[in-house]
Amino acid sequence: MTEAAGPLPSRPVLSREIWLVFALSLGADGAVALVRFLDDLAHGGLARQQAILNSSLAPGRPWLDLALQLLSIAITLVPVALVAHFLGRSGEGLAVLGLDRRRPGSDLARGTVLAAIVGGTGLGFYLASRAAGVNLTVVPETLPAIWWRIPVLLLSAAQDGLLEETLVAGYLLHRLRQLGWGENRALLVSAVLRGSYHLYQGLGGFAGNLVMGLLFGRLYQRWGRVAPLVVAHTLIDAVAFVGYVLLAGHVSWLPAPRAG
Repeated sequence: MTEAAGPLPSRPVLSREIWLVFALSLGADGAVALVRFLDDLAHGGLARQQAILNSSLAPGRPWLDLALQLLSIAITLVPVALVAHFLGRSGEGLAVLGLDRRRPGSDLARGTVLAAIVGGTGLGFYLASRAAGVNLTVVPETLPAIWWRIPVLLLSAAQDGLLEETLVAGYLLHRLRQLGWGENRALLVSAVLRGSYHLYQGLGGFAGNLVMGLLFGRLYQRWGRVAPLVVAHTLIDAVAFVGYVLLAGHVSWLPAPRAG
């Protein structure tokens, strides 16, 4: 049985809800990323710095490290549960964002094609940005070579896809539409937000993710489904993380992490 929709909260309530969700999640990450970016500029420029995405949380203590990795992933996904709670108050639920199992085949196909296009383009853009000196060296992982390394990286990729696409592509655009915002204005805000919390990677990370945000946001506005975007983002990150494990140190074009 479909739950009956309740009354939509007032505009002030919806506005406060949006601010609170992002102040506890990716909006706060954007503010931190900006500070890190400015610090990197002040200490030798971007080309000499590196950004590590998945690192050990307890070096030399593998079981504690695993527990902390899993706990970190779970905590990071709490804003998705918060969004589900807010949407559920008016009987909408995550299904209103297209985050459900109604079209698994279509979602998987669309997400896979999108991942192939965006992933390949994104890698080329990153290498060009780094060569131009406007991006840090992005190190996808420095986890210990232990049995849980790949599973944790795959979970981390799924966490990134679920968190970012649910909040930035789905929830934010959905709520801004309910507030009466125009599609283009809302899309620009969503894309700039996505770029902001990638500033810790440098100007290349900001620009590349802003363009990705424009594409993913527009696709959400047209499809009305965030599930294909979650699939695409998860696949992109999974290939990047696991591919780094397999290729780092074996190909000259992929920079290895620097000591210290």
